[in-house]
Amino acid sequence: MNTTVLDGEIMTNRFDDTRVYEGVRTRRVLAFCIDYLIVGLLLIPFAILVFLFGILTLGLGWMLFGILVPAVALVYIWNTLGGPRQATTGMQMMGIRLDRLDGKPVDGLFAIVHSVLFWAGNVVLSPLILLATLFLDRKRTVHDLLLGTVVTRSDR
Repeated sequence: MNTTVLDGEIMTNRFDDTRVYEGVRTRRVLAFCIDYLIVGLLLIPFAILVFLFGILTLGLGWMLFGILVPAVALVYIWNTLGGPRQATTGMQMMGIRLDRLDGKPVDGLFAIVHSVLFWAGNVVLSPLILLATLFLDRKRTVHDLLLGTVVTRSDR
């Protein structure tokens, strides 16, 4: 049994400590903004490559512009959120990380599913999906609840 005593309180694991959730909602929104700024900057060199490829293929390569944004975003998510730190660059800057409640590490495919569920939820429910963090335990969103994940402070 992995119980510890913290300030006279018996803690069974890290997720039971309420201090790891302090400020997570705000940090998560700021991390989202930072990450999509980074994805926007990453799009510039790839857009130039697709443009040049389109010239070489007499315009056929320009059809890749239709999938360029999601492809760059998914590769970014796979490599950062699915990496050993379990956090995107924006999440690292804000001091948060994604954890699975079953204790397993977040791999690339799981990170992609997490991201796709976030965007699918936003398409269906608009940004109102973020209101769930006000009512669900551990400040989780709907896609966190569906996948059994939680965003915690990495510095606590």
